[in-house]
Amino acid sequence: MQELHILLKNKDKIDPNSARDYADQGGFSALRKALSMTSEEIITEVKNAGLRGRGGAGFPTFRKMEFTANAPGDIRYIVCNADEGEPGTNKDRMLLSTDPCSVF
Repeated sequence: MQELHILLKNKDKIDPNSARDYADQGGFSALRKALSMTSEEIITEVKNAGLRGRGGAGFPTFRKMEFTANAPGDIRYIVCNADEGEPGTNKDRMLLSTDPCSVF
């Protein structure tokens, strides 16, 4: 049985230093959609999708987005730390080195 690559679907198919290669593989389509939506619509979409963090706790991503949306100030950031806290997995390193644009 052949492996089904989801997170690493672009491994060896794109130049990881080329946003154009990523876009040519269909990348940034979700970003294009999000740019036409309100913050509330984006949060609802992420909530309905059930997206969770990849760490051990699996914290719901929409909750981080809600916290950020409700924070004071005009400029806010959500940071992807790509922590390699699970010894020997190198899961984040592999994703960031082969398909970094997918992390957006």
